[in-house]
Amino acid sequence: MSTKPDRYVLDANAFIQAKRKFYGLDFCPGYWRTLIWHQEQGRVCSIDKVQDEILRGADDLAEWVEQQFGSKAFADTSTTAVAGVYGQMLAWVMAQPHFLESARAEFQQVADGWLAAYGKSNGCIVVTLEEYDPLGRNKVPLVNVCRAFDVETITPFEMLRRLDVKLNWQPPA
Repeated sequence: MSTKPDRYVLDANAFIQAKRKFYGLDFCPGYWRTLIWHQEQGRVCSIDKVQDEILRGADDLAEWVEQQFGSKAFADTSTTAVAGVYGQMLAWVMAQPHFLESARAEFQQVADGWLAAYGKSNGCIVVTLEEYDPLGRNKVPLVNVCRAFDVETITPFEMLRRLDVKLNWQPPA
């Protein structure tokens, strides 16, 4: 019996923080080629709201997204299934007394809830650098929402391991 391979949906920080801290576009092209290749295989995607966030940066990452990763890599979140799950997640967030009102308001403005809803409704693993924070009050952590709705989360590093990616350095020829 064969099982379907895991599918991964990437948070904005798997692009933005990866570029800024770990895998600069200029010195680690393997990371970016990995995302493109696995996206073409149907294993890696993100969502339209993450794309919007990246494009607002108007930088070399936005250029990479437009020219190389492409809009087809960013799934539409306006489907009935995703919107229904998002509504449940939003209701859960609003019912949590420990989140400040400002955190609840911010949650409604950012991509996190939509990312979690897309992951849940499409059976994807959410890839993020965020961490679970049971005591958080000032922000609604993406990982907290995912845990509450039984959506698996992993880091980009774990995704690379699961995809059996090797970012091998080669000496100059």
